[in-house]
Amino acid sequence: MVLNPQTLRVYLVTDPALCPGPTLIETVTAAVRGGVTFVQLRDKTASTRDRIAAARALKAALTGTDVPLVINDDLDAAVAAGVDGVHIGQEDVSLVTARKRLGPTRIVGLSCGMPEHVAAADSKLADYLGLGTVFPTSNKSDHKPTIGIDGLARLARLARVPTVAIGGLKPDHAMDVLRAGCDGIAVVSAICGQPDPERAARKLCNAISPKIEDPV
Repeated sequence: MVLNPQTLRVYLVTDPALCPGPTLIETVTAAVRGGVTFVQLRDKTASTRDRIAAARALKAALTGTDVPLVINDDLDAAVAAGVDGVHIGQEDVSLVTARKRLGPTRIVGLSCGMPEHVAAADSKLADYLGLGTVFPTSNKSDHKPTIGIDGLARLARLARVPTVAIGGLKPDHAMDVLRAGCDGIAVVSAICGQPDPERAARKLCNAISPKIEDPV
């Protein structure tokens, strides 16, 4: 599918430690009210069955918002839950397999941390690329070496599809990410686990564009 780059502008990745089951829906819906434009359900320790249940609940909560929902890594869960797509890494299922199972109209995102990853990403199969890890992050202990903003810019220049930056990013990094050539910024702890996820999302949106008012 042709993905509107603006959809990636404010990309939320969930974390079960920061927004566990009972608060997952509340956190995500509040974040969407604050301006989040894309949601990735990520839970590395859950079973496929549990991911399906969580995804179905999130999908229902997001009905009418036009905010896409993808599942991290678990293609079976994405298919079973009927969400908008899947986000895969370099060591997960292939782009060919993901596209074949999801069909032409659903979303396939791919993580890329090196120039060769970006160069090899088939623009007919991947709808967007997640570039990073930009900075160190405690939310993903097994992340690859960080690339910084300069490395991010090098990867973005090679991309043939829309891109979103990921890894240790905060609102203060938003403009640097956009100047590096990415279409959006992906965050975890900058929204998940915050006392007010809606306000945290709005702060991130304001870092990108001052058009969203932050109510007192």
